[in-house]
Amino acid sequence: MVRRATIGCLFLGWFLTASPAATQGVEGCKELPMHGVLQKALAAAQAQANGGLGFHMWGTVVDRDGVVCQVAFSGTDRGDQWPGSRVISAQKANTANAFSLPKFALSTANLFSAVQPGQSLFGLQESNPVDPSVAYGGPAMQYGTANDPMRGKRGGGVNVFGGGLGLYTAAGRLIGGLGVSGDTSCADHIIAWKVRHALNLDNVPAGVAGAGKDNIIHDVVVDPATGHTTSKSGFGHPTCSADSTKIANNLPTSHPTGPSRP
Repeated sequence: MVRRATIGCLFLGWFLTASPAATQGVEGCKELPMHGVLQKALAAAQAQANGGLGFHMWGTVVDRDGVVCQVAFSGTDRGDQWPGSRVISAQKANTANAFSLPKFALSTANLFSAVQPGQSLFGLQESNPVDPSVAYGGPAMQYGTANDPMRGKRGGGVNVFGGGLGLYTAAGRLIGGLGVSGDTSCADHIIAWKVRHALNLDNVPAGVAGAGKDNIIHDVVVDPATGHTTSKSGFGHPTCSADSTKIANNLPTSHPTGPSRP
């Protein structure tokens, strides 16, 4: 009897120590949306005109420590989206959180030009590699559900095109990041912006886009002679379509950042 009790205690101790879900993400996720809330906001934003391909999406939320809190998807079932975009959405959430500050936000779209060869942040995209055991662990049938295997773990990763945004409470506190993937990079950014707005987590303090704060900046020009890109601001992102550029430029008006709304 004593032997069984001892084994049971050892197993419980191992589980609490070894299980990331048991030890991480509990406190940090409390202020972030639950799975159903994220999924509803993602589906609603994806259904709108976003200037992209109209494809279904993956969305991931991480806390300030980079721990995955929720992973969701739009569509009727897993498989309606690009399978590879699940991990990309988590990368974007991690990146936006990792490189935003309480008083200054950077979206993943803001990083595109700065990481190009010869630019100030070249190499950033290799700095925090994805943990494959987190990204691809667990049963695939649980991907995008409330029990997604990434939940409670730090997957890492850096992504440098549109779709990742920092999450700021109505009081202006930075509490994590949102990543969206599954369409063109420009549409990903637009959908992420709309999701963040719907969640009332867009009280962005400041950023490289001026009045647009962490909005995507379309000022990239391609040199026809060399094929190299340049950005007037240093934080520009290529255009994807005329429609997405128009929608993105209007986001600060159609879905303004700011404190909590009714």
